[in-house]
Amino acid sequence: MITMAPTRPSELHARRVRLAAGLTAVAEARGQVRAALRAWQAPVDADVAVLLTSDLVTHVIRHETGATVMLIVRCTRGQLRVDVHGTARSLLTNGPAAAETTRGLILVATLSDEWGFYRTPVGQATYFTLAFQPDSSEGPRVAGLRASPYNCTHAPGHAGQVPGSE
Repeated sequence: MITMAPTRPSELHARRVRLAAGLTAVAEARGQVRAALRAWQAPVDADVAVLLTSDLVTHVIRHETGATVMLIVRCTRGQLRVDVHGTARSLLTNGPAAAETTRGLILVATLSDEWGFYRTPVGQATYFTLAFQPDSSEGPRVAGLRASPYNCTHAPGHAGQVPGSE
């Protein structure tokens, strides 16, 4: 009998949400990330993803000069990536020094697989990634679901291509 290993997805699953840069943005971002993880059955620790999203959104809003920020949640190639875009022009310094001097990013630096920032046409974005967890007897904590480490399942109507990404 010939068996084949599951293939990694070539399709990018993404959720893009504009959030009002105010008190409700952090809660809305947490809900969006949790809903995306549930819809895609992403094999990452949902509690960690939600916590790190809270920290990124809080950080961006603290420095935001505009009325909105953009949350982008992507699931592809063995990882979850969350980006938060704002209009602030001053760039962070990268790496451990930035995490130490920027309170909310200490958890991001400690718990994410990768994090950083980059310039955008209107300001800057800060992001983190979490690698997919291997399938285990406990399974990842994503709304009680166990998911394959090889893919995110697409729930129709919950994701779309992010123009110009990857």
